Amino acid sequence: MPAPGNRVSQLPLGKSHPSHQQMRNHNPSCCSSPDSCFLCIMMEQHIGKRSLALSRLFKLLQSDARGQAFSVSAIWSSAMARPNDAELVELGVFECMASLIWKGIRDRRWLLRDQNVFIPYYAAHIIGSYTMNRGDFAEKAVAEGVIPPLIELLRGRLTWVEQRVAVRALGHIAAFESCFPHVAVNSEVLEVAMELAVSSLEIVYTQFIQTEEKRLKYHRDLLTRGMRGPQVELHKGEEWASQLQCWSLQLINCFAMKDNYLPPICRSGFLTKLPGMWGGLMNENSPAGVGLILTICRHKIGRSSVAACPRIVHALCNTARSSDDWQYMAVDCLLLMLQDPQTRKRVFDEAVVALVDLAVQPCQGDRKKLGAVILEVLFHQEIQSPMRSRTSSHTRYLLDELAGQCQRWRWERSMPKDDLRVKQQAAHVVKLEGNAKFSAGDVVGAVYKYSEALQLCPLRATRERVVLYSNRAQCHLLLQDPEAAISDTTRALSLHKPLNGHARSLWRRSQAYEMLGLPKESLLDAIMFINECSNAAGGEGVVCTVPDYAERLVKKQMRATWLFLDAARKHGDIEESPAEYSETTKFEYEEDEDSEWETASESDMTLADDGADQGSCSRDEGDNGHFDKELDNPQLASVLSALKDMDLKRKHANEGNPLIELNGKGEHRALDKELLKKRIYNLIEERRLLNLQNSDQRSANKDL
Repeated sequence: MPAPGNRVSQLPLGKSHPSHQQMRNHNPSCCSSPDSCFLCIMMEQHIGKRSLALSRLFKLLQSDARGQAFSVSAIWSSAMARPNDAELVELGVFECMASLIWKGIRDRRWLLRDQNVFIPYYAAHIIGSYTMNRGDFAEKAVAEGVIPPLIELLRGRLTWVEQRVAVRALGHIAAFESCFPHVAVNSEVLEVAMELAVSSLEIVYTQFIQTEEKRLKYHRDLLTRGMRGPQVELHKGEEWASQLQCWSLQLINCFAMKDNYLPPICRSGFLTKLPGMWGGLMNENSPAGVGLILTICRHKIGRSSVAACPRIVHALCNTARSSDDWQYMAVDCLLLMLQDPQTRKRVFDEAVVALVDLAVQPCQGDRKKLGAVILEVLFHQEIQSPMRSRTSSHTRYLLDELAGQCQRWRWERSMPKDDLRVKQQAAHVVKLEGNAKFSAGDVVGAVYKYSEALQLCPLRATRERVVLYSNRAQCHLLLQDPEAAISDTTRALSLHKPLNGHARSLWRRSQAYEMLGLPKESLLDAIMFINECSNAAGGEGVVCTVPDYAERLVKKQMRATWLFLDAARKHGDIEESPAEYSETTKFEYEEDEDSEWETASESDMTLADDGADQGSCSRDEGDNGHFDKELDNPQLASVLSALKDMDLKRKHANEGNPLIELNGKGEHRALDKELLKKRIYNLIEERRLLNLQNSDQRSANKDL
């Protein structure tokens, strides 16, 4: 692809582009040339006179356009404000804009005159705005010859700024079935768009971000709109670079919908880069690379290519279990590959691990049918039977666990509510035992207790199960098992109402992704955690203070996911810096050392009716700041070594549990209420003694 920077060395530093304030304050009586001024013409109330004047203006712009950059920018403002208005389209605005782009490409002397350097940019932007929503406008644009000059801009005949609006306009035109052949007939469009998607960030970095003192003035004017300052330019440079990449992907997506264009798109060198094209935080409304992967996965040849790249499958699994707005696109990709017999065996083990966590309870979340769809795919006979003997033992365990939950769901629907309430109370007692073990430093024992409580807790008691999953995830973090922590936090977030709204689970999953070296997923969860803290702060006048530990992590991950990080490293502008978080500070959460575990009141432990909002507890039982601390305990070293010998799969959750018995049919016998009361009293005494011991230890530490 041509290097745009080699073609623009003679472009002028010029005057600032026309101001929007000038347009709003325009006075026709003070205009020196009202017959050729777009604003003066648009103020004409008589439709016939206005149309005649606009036709003359378009012809004048094509013939000379001297000093008419102001009128072109005013046409751009009108196109942005009213993209579906047919008045200018019917009068030949596309033919005029195509002519102006050709003039800027072919006549360098004309381009350097006055403010004409702005005109090709505005002209391409006007074409893209009018073809954004209406197919009839796109067809008229094609008929009036806009595609050839746009392709010249796409090649880099001017600068990356014009490339940005050219690829946007071509993507809008190609999105309409009737116009796509006119774009696709130019065989190089797809190759240039793919190259631009890969290299766009480096292009903007080398031609704008890196060379602050050499930036073209008209680039600065276009990006900042008169708001000067290096920070504004850097921010807008990141935003426009992100848009350049995302709009290139949008154009490629139009080609990916056709089978015959998939082979070049599915080249491994391009495919493996797609998961990293996420748009950053500058273009969060774009589906970016995952959207293109989903389009590719809708075709047989595309699914085979994606499944053959373990890196892409792994990235899809991470996106599916994240706070990414487009996580369901990743889920759909995994489901499509599981339903294809040719790709199922390649992705089954890894996809099941991610999808099982999202199907813990099919009726939860905004997408009410998502869990049901996942269950249908995972337990479809054509998928389950042949894959059973080929999967890993861990995958079979997860599928058996999910099948057991489905069976439990059916059992519990027929159980009396009193029995379910007793089960929930028993689970609550076991959870408190797990809290006590965690506070005493027995993290492995706490994992066992939370697992036991999850087996006891009714599936309809979603609030209690959210806390149990989240508490167990914290134990996994301390035991340096981030994969298990991600699994438990994802289940908690899937059960929570609103979906993905449990603050502590978001924070714990962010920590787990940070441990795995996945900064994008960690950053998104951390931002969602801060957002949930802000929502919990209260009314409009309440100022929400971002916790220091969250601020530190967000800053770290923002640097790790900087849009131009790879380009800056490639050009030697930054070096690898050591990790800011050491192992001893990774779990510094909440600072209140005297915080205690919350306990559920009697009213908190009530089961919702079938049609009511499930998990209606008013508080997050047993989930407060004390649990968010790293244990400074001599037992921690022995706990970590004991973890190697622990096998949760072999230990049945009810083994040795005096609260419950099974009669061989999976039905629960009556609970010994006296035994339950005794266990509660013993637990309260144990907690009291532990609190006294901790208080004495803190006093001794202060004396020291």
